[in-house]
Amino acid sequence: MQRVVSKQRKTEVLLQSEKLSLHVPDTRVYTKDSLKAMLDQYGMLYIKPDSGTFGNGVIKVQKLEEGGYRFQSGTRVQTHAAYDAMFQSLERIRPKKRYLAQKGIHLLRHRNRRFDLRVMVQRNPAGAWETTGIIGRLSHPSKIVTNYHSGGTITPFETLLGSHMDAAAQKEFRSRLEKLGVQTGEQLATRWPRLKEIGLDVAVDTALKPWILEVNTKPDPYIFRKLQDKGIFRRMRRYAAAYAPKRSAR
Repeated sequence: MQRVVSKQRKTEVLLQSEKLSLHVPDTRVYTKDSLKAMLDQYGMLYIKPDSGTFGNGVIKVQKLEEGGYRFQSGTRVQTHAAYDAMFQSLERIRPKKRYLAQKGIHLLRHRNRRFDLRVMVQRNPAGAWETTGIIGRLSHPSKIVTNYHSGGTITPFETLLGSHMDAAAQKEFRSRLEKLGVQTGEQLATRWPRLKEIGLDVAVDTALKPWILEVNTKPDPYIFRKLQDKGIFRRMRRYAAAYAPKRSAR
């Protein structure tokens, strides 16, 4: 199965779709100048490695309304009066690898904890893209990322969205996410036709608009075992078995 590591390359392909481009936050190569320009424009950003998993290396950077700048890495927070001083401190802790800067999305909250969604999309046995599961990830109270491996809590979609919309609206929103997942699979496959499965990290902002933060081409299906409906995970395993490389008999 095909894997694509670079977040930037995947973002560039998504932006080639007029429909999907409306759901991709402004994402640029991280430099001192691009960071400053984006902070002036958006006020909040997330910087992250171009290649990386589990939320490792993600740093939240803010331009404060009262003046000054702040960044958070893990549970560590630093505040500086001037941009240059903040950038120098940021460079001291940032892993020395290629980084991207992405417009920050103000996530919906559940019990005052931020959350996002993982949308699992696979090729079904007929070869067509199909969204096979959607699950929520509730952030650790003191951390900036929602990933399960970084202390996030796996939570059903209905639990998280229930405080923001009624059952009918949830059904409609789920359908919208499923369609977004299929469109993403189809678009990425125009560049990487051997892709078989993807996992979308989707943020939902306070206006209930979904944003594709990034796409993982080696998604972890095992988080879906935590759902009460065990049929979801079984279907994922069945689809994966259909497109897994077959071992030749000896």
